[in-house]
Amino acid sequence: MAPLKTTFAGLELKSPIIISSSGLTDSPEKIKRLEEAGAAAVVLKSVFEEQINAQAGSMNGYGSPEADDYLNAYLRSHTLNKHIELIEETKKQCSIPVIASINCYNNNEWTDFAKLMEKAGADALEVNILALQTDKNYIPGSFEQHHLNILRHVKNEVKIPVIMKLGNNFTNPVTLIDQLYANGADAAVLFNRFYQPDFDIEHLTFCNAHVMSSEYELADRLRWTAIASANVPQLDYAVSGGVHDGKGVIKAILAGACAVEICTAVYLQGEKVIQAMLDELAQWMKSKSFDKLAQFKGKMNAQAAGTINPFERTQFMKYYSNHEE
Repeated sequence: MAPLKTTFAGLELKSPIIISSSGLTDSPEKIKRLEEAGAAAVVLKSVFEEQINAQAGSMNGYGSPEADDYLNAYLRSHTLNKHIELIEETKKQCSIPVIASINCYNNNEWTDFAKLMEKAGADALEVNILALQTDKNYIPGSFEQHHLNILRHVKNEVKIPVIMKLGNNFTNPVTLIDQLYANGADAAVLFNRFYQPDFDIEHLTFCNAHVMSSEYELADRLRWTAIASANVPQLDYAVSGGVHDGKGVIKAILAGACAVEICTAVYLQGEKVIQAMLDELAQWMKSKSFDKLAQFKGKMNAQAAGTINPFERTQFMKYYSNHEE
């Protein structure tokens, strides 16, 4: 098998496949099985600020303000301690890099948790600031600035690599990525997935839709990875969303990614899909006479595309001009 080693956010990985933050990575036992199946690193199940705040809020009103504050502090401390234990136990049982994860939207004590995660042994930290901007009084650019403020705060707290996982709801992700790099980010993950709402028309209630990712989502990730890696080549990139097989891994690397984060593929196909992806990647490399990933990383990004850049096309004129009914 061709060497599949790669470097992502300063971490040496045996292959480009990382298991993303999910229920797959919420226990040392599950992570050990993923390591044995071929995973090169894992992003631990996130600490969710929004969820913890909601839980804390539901506990308010049972006593004095002092009691409410105590319950809130206890809940946050309990949740953080569980995450610290997960880091420590996983590091004892596994040899692959362990990436802690914070899902936050405030620049406050949540970023201070990063220091405790580093102390517990996390090899890197993934920061996720996923949020929709729906306020009619929203000031353009403030959400991007919020990312930079949180990144600076976290970088002041830790020495381990900091990875920024972005949503795809930016006017120009490349501008933000360039600023993230300038402020010390070690890598960017493109993209996180928003919760997908739906309607139950029989019961007139809200429900979930499309919990799992689709292969069709990969195209958007390839577009922006190819553009970003050409414009900000100093940063490492990982593609997240839509990578369901070895071909998806190959495409991500061709676009300029160092690694991919997968989740749905493992849920749908089991842990065996990891080795299947690696086998397909290795076989393709052999067929193209590539000895290592670096030989084709970014080979088809926006810089390689030349003046006729397919990644910046917004219309389907080329397709429809040849289409006949």
